Amino acid sequence: MSAMSAELPFKISVPESKLDVLRQKLTLAEFPDELENANWNYGAPLADIKRIVARWKDGYDWKAEEARLNKELPQFTKDIDVDGFGTLNIHYVHQKSLIVDAIPLLFVHGWPGSFIEIRKILPLLVQSSPEYPSFHVVALSLPGYGFSEGAHKPGFAHQQYAETAHKLMLTLGYLEYVTQGGDWGSLITRTMAQKYGGKHSKAWHTNFPLATPLQFSSNPVLYLQHLVTPYTAAEKTGIERSKFFERDGRGYFQEQATKPQTLGYSLADSPVGLLAWIYEKLVSWTDSYPWTDDEVLTWIMIFYSSRAGPASSIRIYYEVMHSASTLQPSTSKPTIPLGVSHFPKELRVPPRKFVENTGNLVFQTEHSSGGHFAAYERPEELVGDLRKMFGKQGPAFGVVPGKNGYERRISANL
Repeated sequence: MSAMSAELPFKISVPESKLDVLRQKLTLAEFPDELENANWNYGAPLADIKRIVARWKDGYDWKAEEARLNKELPQFTKDIDVDGFGTLNIHYVHQKSLIVDAIPLLFVHGWPGSFIEIRKILPLLVQSSPEYPSFHVVALSLPGYGFSEGAHKPGFAHQQYAETAHKLMLTLGYLEYVTQGGDWGSLITRTMAQKYGGKHSKAWHTNFPLATPLQFSSNPVLYLQHLVTPYTAAEKTGIERSKFFERDGRGYFQEQATKPQTLGYSLADSPVGLLAWIYEKLVSWTDSYPWTDDEVLTWIMIFYSSRAGPASSIRIYYEVMHSASTLQPSTSKPTIPLGVSHFPKELRVPPRKFVENTGNLVFQTEHSSGGHFAAYERPEELVGDLRKMFGKQGPAFGVVPGKNGYERRISANL
């Protein structure tokens, strides 16, 4: 591991030549036809895509947005050695709180997210107050996403993403830390809890619990409790939401988990194809979030201008689904404290008893609105849950020894 590798400042700077090619491709774009009254039933509506493409070509100012991202998010790169895969140059956001004893927190995104998901919660997490804990925040671009280098050979699955994230925290001096993740970030932080829990990873929180149906053989008490406990209204709605996603929303998963290279040609060559593929998820996976066209385009530009290219981001589906550790999952559960935030328009919303079986659940809360991208859709609610979980009256208070997030403000910044 590159324990002493330098933390190099990073600024996003997409070459003008790449932007020129983008404008040419947008000008030459061809669109499919569309059935009458198709709405969202067949995918992203033609009118939406044409409108956003027109904005992308003639009104959207990426360089201005690039400057805003560079101003808002302190970014760096570091070389991280991954066992069996060599050294990868990893891009990440890193901002320390003014509180010396703030809690080190690693934020891990998924697909089709990126480091941009930290944008709204970062200023909230580093805030200092006697009423709630403060955090030192690290949000990496997963290998193959954003401005991180991607793997160069097959087999880079959740175990390797977890190793990369863990080693990044260690090289930054955070020998003990907590984590938060959604989407693939949930699996990655769970893997970190299993591999590094206790000594390094001290607690984990997710807004995307990977809960599976209960089995009598593995947890008879919880299984019987589930049988005799009626579902709440929220659980019933969640079950229907989960069924809908399995029936009408999971096709992308099968393609990305079986033939990502084939899809990758379209994502890499066609900015309109990339836009439509991700825009559909941004809208259908959120809870009526009022996306502006410029917000969507900034999200898409991170994929379009990514270091490894947009095809690299979807390979995680193939690698995880073909990983030996996935095909033969471990029966061991993380023992460190787990917190879960439930949002009703998540892709899967499991019954609460299923969630209780995923680990050492110490904190669980339900929200009345919100979807898959909780950090972006409902930043105050997500940060509020983290503050409750790790605050003075919370079940995970003091899990990182000497790091309670309240004391020893840096005098130079007072």
